[in-house]
Amino acid sequence: MPAVISNTSPLQYLHQAEALFLLPQLFGEIWVPEAVAAEIQAGHERSVALPDLESLPWVEVRPVQQRALLPLVTHLGEGEKEVLALGIELPGSLLLLDDRNARRHANSLALNLCGTLGVLLLPKERGALDAVRPILDRLDALGFRLDGATKQTVLRLAHE
Repeated sequence: MPAVISNTSPLQYLHQAEALFLLPQLFGEIWVPEAVAAEIQAGHERSVALPDLESLPWVEVRPVQQRALLPLVTHLGEGEKEVLALGIELPGSLLLLDDRNARRHANSLALNLCGTLGVLLLPKERGALDAVRPILDRLDALGFRLDGATKQTVLRLAHE
């Protein structure tokens, strides 16, 4: 199975929507770059509801080896930059990204990507998740950027 590298947003929103259990079910191990781990730690210090990465045996914090790649993109956060850099270092990996600009960069680099909504659709397609709608409703209540048309598209794809 290819490496799966996550940015902060999918971890945060899946945790807050009580759906973080989907990640190890779908992918086994998840790699998190050091900048994402630092963002999550900073969130903990501000009392943001985020997963405790140290308590998740299926999460491995990984350093970026090719740090020269990081300054090439100036308008992304450090977490997004490191996710992209690890994706370049590990051809064939899957990047979990929600940020529109980061997704554009991943596409321009021909990197494989999936967002939080895709993480919900995969287990639904495989019969491992009964319903997507309750999780979408929780994400919506949490302030996840989810317009009505996108929500309807996800529900249609989930056959709900």
